[in-house]
Amino acid sequence: MSLLDIRNLRIALNGAWDAEVVKGLDLSIERGQTMCLVGESGSGKSLTALATMGLLPPALKSVAGSITLKGENLLEAAPARLRDLRATSMSMIFQEPMTALNPVARVGQQIEEVLEFHSDLSQSARRSRVKEMMEAVHLPDVDKMYASFPHQLSGGQRQRIMIAMALIMRPQLLIADEPTTALDVTTQAQILSLIRELREDQGSAVLFITHDMGVVSEIADDVTVLKLGEMMETQAIDDLLRRPQTDYTRDLLRSVPSQVPRPPRDGQSNEVVLSTDNLSKTYSGGGWFSKSREVKAAQDVSISLIKGRTLGIVGESGSGKTTVARCIMRLIDPTSGKINVGGTDIAMLSQKEVKPQRKKIQIVFQDPMRSLNPRIEIGQSIIEGPLNYGTPRDAAMTRARELLELVGLPASAVDRFPHQFSGGQRQRIAIARALAMDPDVLVADEAVSALDVSVQAQVLDLLAELQDRLGLGILFITHDLGVAAQICDDVLVMQHGRVVEYGRAGQVLGAPQQDYTKTLIKAAPGRHWDFANFRPFAEAAE
Repeated sequence: MSLLDIRNLRIALNGAWDAEVVKGLDLSIERGQTMCLVGESGSGKSLTALATMGLLPPALKSVAGSITLKGENLLEAAPARLRDLRATSMSMIFQEPMTALNPVARVGQQIEEVLEFHSDLSQSARRSRVKEMMEAVHLPDVDKMYASFPHQLSGGQRQRIMIAMALIMRPQLLIADEPTTALDVTTQAQILSLIRELREDQGSAVLFITHDMGVVSEIADDVTVLKLGEMMETQAIDDLLRRPQTDYTRDLLRSVPSQVPRPPRDGQSNEVVLSTDNLSKTYSGGGWFSKSREVKAAQDVSISLIKGRTLGIVGESGSGKTTVARCIMRLIDPTSGKINVGGTDIAMLSQKEVKPQRKKIQIVFQDPMRSLNPRIEIGQSIIEGPLNYGTPRDAAMTRARELLELVGLPASAVDRFPHQFSGGQRQRIAIARALAMDPDVLVADEAVSALDVSVQAQVLDLLAELQDRLGLGILFITHDLGVAAQICDDVLVMQHGRVVEYGRAGQVLGAPQQDYTKTLIKAAPGRHWDFANFRPFAEAAE
């Protein structure tokens, strides 16, 4: 008998048969097996996980089918029984630990709370068990970690806390919902290795939800592909990667960014639109009762961006990528160095003095839902910048409609609100808003990291098209080496605030000279697969 068996699962909005969001899903997982549930946003992946855990929001209901765990139908279980099963027989790692963890409670106490509800252990025994689990997930200095608050930990450490919390009662089923999406490649590789290790040690079954086919190739035994709530196919991982059965799966695989750098573009210009010289940013901290200390977030960073080219900055979380971007945008003040935009050094200018230069350099943030005002129509968001620089409202709105069509959206979208668009569409809106200022430089800070692979590919194609058409210089911040290989002409690698390697993308990513760069490339998921041609690279070389 399968540990988890899902048959003809149907989930509908308000229980209405004509509003189904999961449409007859069949899925089976054995003990010790990892099943990956794959699909784009809106495919029903997370809803399937929430239905299994008994955590569906009130507006959604399971209207048919069964979810059986160890022979027990979870859809018929009472709320009290589901509470007993959570953590003991099944557990879940959520995508964003910062929203799943209590920000005002120490992380050790939050893990211990699971034992308090589901075991008879004494307080000292609970604490010892928690620290043992924290060591099992390879957290350093567990005494310090136990007493830390979530905001004091890195993204990878918070995700390890979530894994420790999920596994503290040794559940037989572990559900992992996009647990590595926002992590850099080395932390991602560590988390995937940890899940494999714990699965083997504890014999747990894993339902791993993701849209990243590179991750799927690293961790899956079997794969089920969903599209808009419908099951497309289920296959063993090697069969799916080599012989996908549906056009949708083939398109997903072809959308995976290749780790092989694209051919360099022909140089059409030598005009430098952005440069920095020994740019540095140091943060100082401390107080009356603590020693002052300095954190050098960026040290002596010198770059040069040519018109019509893309310079990528890559590295792990905390490497200084975003610090450099924020200094260049003058969202934070650099400690020292020069920032040359259009022939003007803006590094030490006052905010009033730097305002005329802001037209030349615009930014697209990682999460457009947080950077777009949810209370005003997108047309108003797009024209806000031009209005501040004296453009008449009618002319600005006409330009906004043109820009929406330029990024692949209808001009009529100016009257709609951000929540009425998908994630990919919102990112297109953010790009249109940046272009409204007719900039020379576009800074894209992890602009595609939260998007599905197919939407990600569309946005990357859009940026390349806009660059060719408008001659933009693009500074592209990313932790995804596949994305960097597809869009960047030049690549700068950062570690601990310092430049490790800098050069042509083909050289840095194709034949790296530094050990750190080699480590990043080695950690990239799916690096052995030629997804576009459905075969390993080793076979292509034979």
